[in-house]
Order: sequence, then structure tokens, then C-alpha cells
Amino acid sequence: MFTVKRLVESGNCYQSIPLEYVFETNPNDDCTNITDAADTIPTIDFSLLTSGSPEQRSNVIQSIGKACLEWGFFMVINHGVAKTVRDEMQRASKSFFEQTEEQMQEYAGKKLFDPIRWGTSFNRAVDNTFFWRDYLKVHVHPHFNAPQNPPGFSEILQEYCKRSREVAGELLKGISKSLGLEESYINKTMDLESSSHQLLVVNLYPPCPQPELAMGLPPHSDHGLLTILMQNGLQGLQVHHNGSWVSIDPLPDSLVVNIGDHMEYKSVLHRALVNGGATRVSIATAHGPPLQKVVVPAPELVHRENRPPAYRGIKYKEYLELQQSSPLDGKSCLTHVRI
Repeated sequence: MFTVKRLVESGNCYQSIPLEYVFETNPNDDCTNITDAADTIPTIDFSLLTSGSPEQRSNVIQSIGKACLEWGFFMVINHGVAKTVRDEMQRASKSFFEQTEEQMQEYAGKKLFDPIRWGTSFNRAVDNTFFWRDYLKVHVHPHFNAPQNPPGFSEILQEYCKRSREVAGELLKGISKSLGLEESYINKTMDLESSSHQLLVVNLYPPCPQPELAMGLPPHSDHGLLTILMQNGLQGLQVHHNGSWVSIDPLPDSLVVNIGDHMEYKSVLHRALVNGGATRVSIATAHGPPLQKVVVPAPELVHRENRPPAYRGIKYKEYLELQQSSPLDGKSCLTHVRI
């Protein structure tokens, strides 16, 4: 497989990138605007959500609801995922891509729901432009999978993903309360307590000689309920907010959380830029319902607003198949299930 990492290391793009990696933006799209404002996504103190006083917890729940409604993104501090776990996860993830291609080849060319998949771009079979990104995707829950190498990767992956699920579960309780529902509503309705679907995605963005021409990932929204993102300290994530792109510079030791299409509280467009100086690594865990679960608008919310549902019910598995088999293009996948 001809990956971006291999392309960079071969020296074939020392001064310029191949034409198939040149990303053309739409000049009529307001998403080309870049904000110079000091605006940034809200910050949520996770410890106050789980261990604060009733008043503190109520305030945090209100803040989560506001962040979901206005941004669809927020940073989480004091989340309880140990720094040693996060650091080791970063190290092990990067080490996976430092193996030879022969060592990784068993995971290449796999299908969407194969346990482990290693590849490049988004979906080279349908991509109009290739993206400056290599990836590792692992289905880690309800059935845990992990690459055999590098040594120790499986153990730290399992620990990090377990902690990530715990954070997601508590955040979903807060989101349920912010919507005026029972705390356990989302977890119970979506069958998350025992059989939630969790997908780990490690993104590798090697340094690019013409970063202004390439794109790590184009504007898109995520499938599922929540995505929890950890980065290696390099900027690249941008969120579309109020007609402009806002660069996210996470606080030290924080995690970035965004709302997915299946929450649709406000699933927001975001994109990944590349840089010319260093390799950026981001580790995302996507949290969704069981693959066979049919997701429909919450009847309680539809009745409260006294309006018909905006989306038809669809199995989570079918939605993933729809998204992954099409070019990554904004929120176009969500429009396919709009009534």
C-alpha cells in the first residue's frame, strides 16, 4: 500500500506534493473563511460532573447543554484518564506506524467491519482527492480487538479505550439531563451499558511540503453519539462555528469531545489541516449504539416540541456503511436520512 508516510520517506514529494493530493476548496463556501477571533470551544470540568456538589453538577450540566447547542464541541478537563495512560497510548500508536509495511500488511485492504483496518486517505476507492492521512481503525467494543504489534500496544489500547468509554458514559448522562430527560435515558435507550459500539481511529498526518495545498481530512461530521479526541500537542483540528473556521488549541491534559450525527444535538463540521514541520497524531474513539440498533428521534423530545420527526429511523450499521462508501463531504450523509 502506498501510504502518505511512505511517500514522505521516499523523498518523492520533497518540494511538491503529487497532484492527486491537491485539495481544491469551493470559493463560494463560507467554510473557507478563517476566524482571527480568540474564540475557542467551551471547557467542561468533568470532576464537577461526577463528584461536585448538587449545585456544581447542575451548573456543569447546563454548561454541557449550552456547549452542545452552540458549538457541538467542548474540552474536558479533570477527566480522570491518567497522564501515564495517555502518554503511553500516544507512544504506542505512533509506534504502530513505525513498523515496516510488511508487518502491517495483514490489516490492509480490509472491509468496513473487519476488526482491524490499516489504510490511507479516507476511502481511496471513492475519494476524488487523496487526503494527507494514514490511519488505523480498530473495533474495540463490545468485542475487543487489537494489533499484535508493537509489543504492549494491545494492553494500553484496552486500558485507554475502557477509560474513554467511562468518560463517554458520564458525559451522556449529563447530556440527557441537559435535554430534560432522565439521566440514564440515552444510555438505556441506545443499549450502551453492555453493548455499545466503540471504534478507535488513530490518524497519522506526516509533515507536508505544501501544507496549504493538502488536507488531512475535509469538512465532515462524525457518526455516532460522541467522539473523544486526544492529540499529540500539534494544532490541526478546526471547527466550523458561526460561518468561520476556528482552530482548536486544547488545554494541557484535556480531551476534546464532539457531538456525532446520531446525537444531532448539534453535530458540527470540522476538518484536519496538515503542517510542514512535524507529524501530527490524533487518537479518536467514536462511541455509538450497537451496530444493529435502529436509531430514531427521541419520542419525548419530538412530542415536547410538537413537531414531526426530522429523520427516519436507520440501523447504526447501515448508517456507517452509507457514510464510509461515499466521498467525505460535509454532513451529506445525514441528509440521506432526513424526512
